[in-house]
Formats: sequence, structure tokens, C-alpha cells
Amino acid sequence: MELNEKNPTPDSKYGEAQKFDPTFKGPIHNRGCTDVFCCILFILAILGYFAVGILAWSQGDPRKVIYPTDSRGQFCGQAGTPLEKKPLLFYFNILKCASPLTLLEFQCPTTQLCVESCPTKHMTLMNAYLNKGEQEYYKQFCKEGVDFSKMSAPEILRDGLCPSMLMSSKPFTRRCLPALSTMKGGVVVVGNETIFDNGEGKNVTAMDFLDSSKKSNVVVEARQVAMRIFEDYTVSWYWILIGLVIAMVVSLIFIVLLRYLAGIMIWVMIVMVILVIGYGIFHCAMEYRSLKGEPGSDVTIRDLGLQTDFSVYLQIRQTWLAFMIILSIVEVVVILLLIFLRKRVLIAIALIKEASRAVGHVMSSLFYPLLTFALLALVIAYWAITAVFLATSNEQVYKVFNTTECEYSRDTCNPETFNTTNITAQCPGAECLFAFYGGETYYHKYLIMFQFYNVFLFFWCANFVTALGQVTLAGAFASYYWAFKKPDDIPANPICSSLGRALRYHTGSLAFGSLILSLVQVIRVLLEYLDQKLKAAQNRFAKFLLSCLKCCFWCLEKFIKFLNRNAYIMVAIYGKSFCTSARDAFFLLMRNIIRVAVLDKVTDFLLFLGKLLIVGIVGICSFFFFSGRIKAVEQTAPSLNYYWVPILTVVVGSYLIAHGFFSVYAMCVDTLFLCFLEDLERNDGTAERPYFLSQNLLTILEKSNEDQAKTVD
Repeated sequence: MELNEKNPTPDSKYGEAQKFDPTFKGPIHNRGCTDVFCCILFILAILGYFAVGILAWSQGDPRKVIYPTDSRGQFCGQAGTPLEKKPLLFYFNILKCASPLTLLEFQCPTTQLCVESCPTKHMTLMNAYLNKGEQEYYKQFCKEGVDFSKMSAPEILRDGLCPSMLMSSKPFTRRCLPALSTMKGGVVVVGNETIFDNGEGKNVTAMDFLDSSKKSNVVVEARQVAMRIFEDYTVSWYWILIGLVIAMVVSLIFIVLLRYLAGIMIWVMIVMVILVIGYGIFHCAMEYRSLKGEPGSDVTIRDLGLQTDFSVYLQIRQTWLAFMIILSIVEVVVILLLIFLRKRVLIAIALIKEASRAVGHVMSSLFYPLLTFALLALVIAYWAITAVFLATSNEQVYKVFNTTECEYSRDTCNPETFNTTNITAQCPGAECLFAFYGGETYYHKYLIMFQFYNVFLFFWCANFVTALGQVTLAGAFASYYWAFKKPDDIPANPICSSLGRALRYHTGSLAFGSLILSLVQVIRVLLEYLDQKLKAAQNRFAKFLLSCLKCCFWCLEKFIKFLNRNAYIMVAIYGKSFCTSARDAFFLLMRNIIRVAVLDKVTDFLLFLGKLLIVGIVGICSFFFFSGRIKAVEQTAPSLNYYWVPILTVVVGSYLIAHGFFSVYAMCVDTLFLCFLEDLERNDGTAERPYFLSQNLLTILEKSNEDQAKTVD
């Protein structure tokens, strides 16, 4: 079926084709409010969101995330408190952190103190008691008020005033953890020792401390990597900003050149993408070849396992082979698509040229993504801050901890009145210690619902902001298309006019469309959560069913995004409700399914190649800079733990920046495409019903206006 096929018949199963209307001159100005119920619902939801935020801010305390907490619930190192100069948390008996209780309640069942520094040597309480020169050093790791001259060592241990021993420790995430290291042969040591006296007549090994350290902080390795990444950001952030600015300049130059040299730029872009990917294949092949015969280069990724130092992977040949294969597949796919779609690329280029003219006449559209970015940043910041305050709005819960079985074990207690109860008499050695953050009030019982509401409103608001941008741009570009004499008939300030119409009349429609999309996205989040919970399960049927559901909802989300985008274009043009606009857009696309498959998707592919080219150029430059491959700036490049951290940041940031600029083009192309389909159905090129298409598109589609009244832009 060719692109110049005749219009569908009015009795098509996908609705009637648009009829000629001599009064239609683009986006309708005399319109009314649509989907009022959804507008009211959205406003109420926003007010509820503010209420949740205020409630969270009044109850939450982010210090619980920043500072570690001792056994009395006090924050270590908090400015303006008696513990300001004691930023580190010390465990009396780190071995108790190996209890499963640690993983359940995230708190070790042992006394915890805030200290100025971690112990640097192994010592038992008995040794310190007998050596007066060591008593002052030992007392800094004991509770306040301990007097070695008035109490015996057994009494101090009985009352839990001091730890039975100290060991060489290092601060990590503000906690004193054993200074573990591994000697040759895989022997785990703490301060060059493997066996220790625990001060109670028993010996413990360094492996015991290893297990305790792991369970006292189940994310030690992850936090270690996170700290190294944070260090990399602190020394390279200004270079990252320079890279992002360069990406913005390159994107802007590309857009400007596309305005005047669309055809040439598209072909240059296609060739450059092929060359950039080809260079990537060549570089990977050279690295693969250079590692031949190097010691350890033949180790496989599976044998290497998960390593926190990711640069290790670049020292093995299999990594570069994998990169080379992936890039080769991408190269072949791109070339095959261009070969099979070569006849359609010309039409897509003509559509992009028309989009370039539209953007040129509505230059303010290039700056509108800044408003979208600002609103999205505001939504993300509000969600993140509210989530932190909700997560830290629990109260301190104290429980009875003891070394022997007791009927009061794990019961809640009050540390201020604990010594006046009979619990200590019935449970010798029992202590009332801080256990975790929780609560018994209605607020704490329904805290998980507030978190869910926070996530759901985040999706709804983010999708609403995106929808507002799409409707605004669609209205502006539709005003351009339906202006018969361009640019004379284009209304003044089309972006502002379109934004005003969207907010005044169609807030409900935007809220309706974004609500549907948000529901699907929340379901996908829940499925991902269930998938994480079922990873350890052995039920293959459950895993298969969950995978099918995830796949189905992923497809559904993509379809809804596509439908919403076209529905918003129809809302911007005709001012109808969301459902009516979605139906009209869907039927219009189905009546022209061949054109949709050929023109729209080929154009999207070409614009994607443009983003890929910008990301490739900036990514390659950042790789050579941060990895020290450029001799001229080798001394200027910062010293990094992982040089891929700033590279990946620049690459992702460059893609987002390029996507922001190209999203204007993409929305312009989609809007012009729908208007183009409407134009072919409404008009026939006669003097009474002339086409609004540009002369260039009319020529390619083998159509023309009889009186040639339409001027060539």
C-alpha cells in the first residue's frame, strides 16, 4: 500500500473520516472545561499530598538517617548536644551483632556508646583493671561514672558498665567495626591477630568478628562502594558540569543546524552514528588484542564474580569481547534498518524539515523544556523529602535485652523507670536498650499507607507535568500547521496561549490521562517489589507468572503512553474530553496505520540517532579525559577510584539534555503528523478545500493544490 493512497471511506470500522469544515482554522478557541470531576479529584489529591507532607515534616527527623543512635536513643555527633564531639558508635560486644535479631530489627542486642574515636588495640577489662596506666584509655569506652577504684572487674561486668574487651577497630559509616584484613592464604586477621581473649575466659577468632561485622551492617560493601563513588563526585563534579554544559551546547548547535540544514544534517548524523559505533568496535578489538597473553586476562567474568573495583573487569579480554559483540549487533541493526527503509527516509526527512520550520517560527518552544525540568525537579524534591521524613517519623522503641532466658525478654520498656521495676531482679543482667524506631499510634500503624500515597502522587504529579508539556507544545505546533499563510497567520505567543488553554480548560483531562498511566506504573512497582521478595523462593510457576505479568504491564504502559500522547494532541486542537480525544486519535491512526508505521516511526528512529550521536560524541570525549588517555590534559584529569562514575554521569546527563531538546522536535513531528493525516482527510487540494501541507511534502506525496495558492515556506 503506497503513501498516496486514497482516504478511507466514511463507513470504516475505525470511525468516520474527518469532514471538510470551512470554519476550522486550527486549535479551537471557543472551548469549555473538560473532565471536571478528574480536575476536582486531582486538586483534592494535591491538597491531601500537602497534608501528608506537613504531617511527615512535623513527625519526621532526618537526623535518624544522618547520625547513628546509641542505646539511649541519642544521636552521635549531633551539633549542639553533649555528644557533639563523639561522632562514632561503639558496640560493647560486636559478636552479638551476628544474631538474626540484627537483621530483623536493625539493632545489635548489646550496649552501644557514642565515642570520640575507635579503639586501636586489643585489650581485656581485666588487663586494664590491673594496669592503672591503661584505665583512662579503657574508660572512654565505658558508661559514664565508672570508677575502677571503687568497683571490682566482675561488678563492672555484672552491671554492664564496660565491655569485656576492646579490639582494633576502624570507623566505617560512623560505626566502629573490627579492622579486618586478609593475609596470604586467605587467613582473616584483626590487627595482625587471629585469636583473642574475650575477657570472659573464652577465645574467639577473627572469623567470628567477620561474621558479626557483616551482620551488623548488611550493606557494608554497598556503602563502601557508595562512599568511593561519593569521593569521586567530590573531586570531579565541576568537570561533570563542564561536560553537561558541552552536551547542552552541542545539542543547541545541532538543533540550530537542523533548522537550516535538516536534510544534510540527517545524512551527516546517520553517517556519524555508523562511524562512532564503528570506532567503538575498533577500540574494543584493539583492547581485546592488546590483552592477549597478559597474566590473568583470560579469566572469565563468571569466575571473577562481583567486584567492588569495577576497573578489574577492564583487565580481562572477555569484557572487551562482550562490548565488541554488543556494538557489532547495534551497528548491523542500524545499517539493516537504513537499507530497508531507504525509500521512507526521504519522506521522514521532509517531515523533519517541516518540523524545523515550525520550531523556527515558534522558537520559544526550545526553552519550554526548562519549565518542564523545573517542575519535575520540584516534584522529585518534594517526593524525596517527604519520603525521608516519613521514613524517620517513627518513635524510639526500647526493649529488654538480657543474656539469659526471661519472661520479659523482648518486652518494651521505659529507660527512665526501668531500674525501679522488678525486671532486673527477675532477669539478672537485663538492660533497657534502644531497639529500633517504631510506634503504636494510628499514625505509625498507617505509616506504610502514607508512603504508598507519597509514591502514587509522585507518579501522578510527574505524569501530569509531562502531559502539560505535551499539550502545550502540541497546541503551539498545531497553530503553526493550520496557519494557511505562514508565518502571517500564526497567532502571537503560541506557547503562552496554548499553556493558558491547557491550564484553564483541560487540567481535568491531563489529570485523567496521567492517572491511568500512574495506576499502571504503581502496579509495575508492586510487581517489582514482589519479584524481589520471591527471588529466594523455589516456586518456578510463581516466578513464571510474575514475569508474564511484568511483561504485560510493561507493554500496557508503553501503549498508554503512546495513546496519551496522541490524545493530548487532539485535546490541544479540538478541546474535547480525554476519552473522546483518545478515541478520535486512535481511530485516526488506525485509519492510516501504514503511514503511522512508515513515517512516524522512521522519524522517531532518525531523531533517536541524533540523540545517540550527541551522547556518543560527549561520551567518547569524557572517556578519554577521565581515563587519562589524552596526554595534553593527563595532569588536569582528577584522580578517581572509579573513572566510569563521572563518565556514566556525563553520558546519562547528556542523554537527558539531548532528550530535552529533541523532545520538542519529537512532539512537533507527532503533532504535524496528526495534523497531516487530518489535512488529507478534510481536504482534497481543490480551490475550495486546499491542503495545508508544505509544498515540499505535497511534491513528495504526489499531491498539489489546484490554484497553487499555498506558498512555499
